[in-house]
Amino acid sequence: MSPWQRLTQHLHWPQQPSVSTNQSLTGLKRFVSLFLVGITLSLAVASCGQGTTNNPAATPGGASPAANKGNVELTLVSFAVTKAAHEAIIPKFVEQWQKEKGQTVTFNQSYGGSGSQTRAVIDGLEADIVHLALALDTAKIEKAGLIEPGWEKEVPNEGIVSKSVGAIVTREGNPKGIKSWEDLSKDGVKVITADPKTSGVARWNFLALWGSVVKTGGDEAKALDFTSKVYKNVPILTKDAREATDVFFKQGQGDALINYENEILLAGQKGEKPTYTIPEVNVSIDNPIAIVDKNVDKHGTREVAEAFVKFLYTPEAQREFAKAGFRPVDATVVAEPEFVKKYAPITTLFTAQDLGGWGDIQKKFFDDGAVFDKIQGSIKQ
Repeated sequence: MSPWQRLTQHLHWPQQPSVSTNQSLTGLKRFVSLFLVGITLSLAVASCGQGTTNNPAATPGGASPAANKGNVELTLVSFAVTKAAHEAIIPKFVEQWQKEKGQTVTFNQSYGGSGSQTRAVIDGLEADIVHLALALDTAKIEKAGLIEPGWEKEVPNEGIVSKSVGAIVTREGNPKGIKSWEDLSKDGVKVITADPKTSGVARWNFLALWGSVVKTGGDEAKALDFTSKVYKNVPILTKDAREATDVFFKQGQGDALINYENEILLAGQKGEKPTYTIPEVNVSIDNPIAIVDKNVDKHGTREVAEAFVKFLYTPEAQREFAKAGFRPVDATVVAEPEFVKKYAPITTLFTAQDLGGWGDIQKKFFDDGAVFDKIQGSIKQ
């Protein structure tokens, strides 16, 4: 029996009495042929449809699968004075990510004192990325179990993405003749700075004062005496660097302001005309960036968070940091004429590591009952 006969013998059709047997068989063959053609066409169409759905190249514009994932939100938590830089950088990254991945990224941004921001993240502010004033604050978040150890090895430059140095701002004409750290200890000079208990900037300010003694031949007794005299001249300790700037410029308090160089440069861009000095003996104020591992894994944002952190090290982003007053960490940007002119060279530049590293620095100077508290206690007596 032929295959055709085997197929037709299982098909039962109502008999047509007025049609001959041969005619019936011919009609039946024609019907079955059409039936099989219909099945074949249906299977072909289904197969083509499945190929279109699963092939990324066939999506509109050749977009990758990421284009179908919808929007993504990142939460960036940073210290106060980085706001201007990030607000210039973020749109550039958003545009790049949209072009590359077909996905829209929106940023939730929080700015404040580095110490306060650190506590907020530990207490439940679900940051995907933290850009803080000092590595000590990032280490606290790591200790809380939110950042995996070795974060500083995952990105270039030991995690340092922006830098600055200490600056002394004076009143127009510098009537008190303030030109160096040493001048801040003189009688009758009122100094504005932030509180090291709440502000990472303020800790750097303290180290700049202390290091200006011990890194130029003085011992720790001399450093303690000098630093105590300076803080005795401080009428108010603000919570962060931005508030210190406002107290000095907007409220008119103080003869001198200790602050980041970048904050002073930014004030100049906003219409202020600060008179300032960059001491030749200075501290390298190194600001780290880190991904908050526990949160990005919870939010499903690791890929885009890592891409943003990587973007911050590009020349394009580093130029924005430099325009906002931060000394760039990219060597090619450092060498650009605009920034060579903008940033004064430092004769003696020391780091936190030169003073023992942040673990020792915190215990020695800023823990409860440590050197800073003792200085404050002696002032209030």
